[in-house]
Amino acid sequence: MKAAILAVGSELLGTDRLDTNSLRLAAVLERHGAELVGKEVVGDDSGRIAAALGRLAGECDLVLVTGGLGPTADDLTREGAAEAFGLELALDETVLGEIEERFHSFGRAMPEVNRRQALVPAGAEVLPNRRGTAPGLRLAAGGATLFLFPGVPHELDGLVAAALEPWLAERGGGGGIETGVLKVACLPESEVEERIAPAYGEFGREAISVLARPGEIELRFRAAGTPAERRARLGSIAARLRALVGRAVFTGEAEETLESVAGALLAAGGRTLATAESCTGGLVAERLTRVAGSSGWFVGGVVAYSNELKCRLLGVAEELLAGHGAVSEPVARAMAEGARARLGADLAIAITGIAGPGGGTADKPVGTVHLALVGPGAEAEIDHRLVRLPGDRAMVRALSAQIALEMVRRRLLALGVDRSTASALAAGTAAGSGR
Repeated sequence: MKAAILAVGSELLGTDRLDTNSLRLAAVLERHGAELVGKEVVGDDSGRIAAALGRLAGECDLVLVTGGLGPTADDLTREGAAEAFGLELALDETVLGEIEERFHSFGRAMPEVNRRQALVPAGAEVLPNRRGTAPGLRLAAGGATLFLFPGVPHELDGLVAAALEPWLAERGGGGGIETGVLKVACLPESEVEERIAPAYGEFGREAISVLARPGEIELRFRAAGTPAERRARLGSIAARLRALVGRAVFTGEAEETLESVAGALLAAGGRTLATAESCTGGLVAERLTRVAGSSGWFVGGVVAYSNELKCRLLGVAEELLAGHGAVSEPVARAMAEGARARLGADLAIAITGIAGPGGGTADKPVGTVHLALVGPGAEAEIDHRLVRLPGDRAMVRALSAQIALEMVRRRLLALGVDRSTASALAAGTAAGSGR
C-alpha cells in the first residue's frame, strides 16, 4: 500500500510551527507496513488543497490529510476535497446535532460558525470525534481512500486509534514494520560507519540507518513481517550491531539518554556523583537533574568559572593555577578531587576548557578541554582526558558535557555495575517524574 500525507495550514509554512502530525501518521503507517511515498504541506487555500488531493489520490492507495476541518473561514479542507473530486457538500443533520449536543454538555450554545463542521462531501463516511467538534471523514475518490483528520494533535490521535489503525490492520494481513534503536556515545560518525559495515551485507543496507547528532550516533534498524518475525530479526540486528560497535553503545531504548543511563548505573551501584564545572557552566548538572529521581544519586555541583572560586570553593591551589593555567590537567584533577571531598560524593567529574570564540592560544586553542573523574574510594585512580573539540561555543560546551557523562558511565561499568539492573532503572526514570 502506497500512502501520502497532506498537512493543511498556512501556519505550517512559516517558521514557528512544526508539522508534528505527519510524524505521528508516518509512525502508524510504518507500523502497519504501508509505504510512505510523500509528505506535503499546503496553505489554507481550497484550490491548492484540491490540486494536491487530486494528484496524490492518483498516485497513492491511501491519502491522510490533517488540518483544515475547524469552524473558521480559513478551514477549507472539506471544500478542497469536494472541489478535487466534483462532490457536493451537504449539511449532515446528525453531525450537526452531535456538535450542538457537545456544546450543550459544556453549558454553552453552539456558535453559528460551527455549522460548517457538519458539512460532508457526498459519499463520505463520518468518523466520530470524541475529543472535539470536528468529525473526521473517510471517502473513496480518485482511485484512493482518503482520511481527513482534524489538526489538533490529541483529536488526531483519537481518530487514528479509532478509525485508521483498525482499517490498516484489516488490510495488513498481520504484517508490518517495526524499528529498533541503539545509541552510541562519543564516537565519530565515520568510525561507527566503518565498524557496522559488515552488518550491511548481512541484513541489507536499507535495513540500517545512521543518524548523527553532537556526541551521539543513533543506529536505527527495521524489520518487516509478522510480529514474531519482526522481533526475531530486530533482536538479531541489535545483537550484531552491539558486537560490532562495542562498549560505546549505551542503550537500546529510544527514550533513554546518556544522563539517564549514567544515573541508573549510579543507582544500581549505590554510588553518588558531584560535578565541578568551569567552561560548561553547569550544563552537566543540568542534564543530570533532568532525570527523575536524580536526588538519589546526584549530590550537587559547583560552577567555578573564576580562578578565585576554583580556589575558594574547590580547594584548587593557587600555585597550580599560576604554574599551569586554569585549562590544564593538574587543575582539572584538583577540581575533581575538591568537588568529591567538599560535596561528599563517591565520584566527581570536573571540566575546564576554552569554549571560545576568544581566549585561545597557540598552545591551547579554542576547543581545548580537560576533564577529570575521580572515585570511588580513597585511592581511586583519576581518569583524565584532554580533547580538542570542533565547532562554536555551544558545540564545545555540549560535546564536553557528553564526554563527561560518558566518562562516568564507563567508570561505573568498569566497577562491575549490573547493566541489566541499570537498564531497568533507566527505563523507569525515563517514564517517571519527580525532583
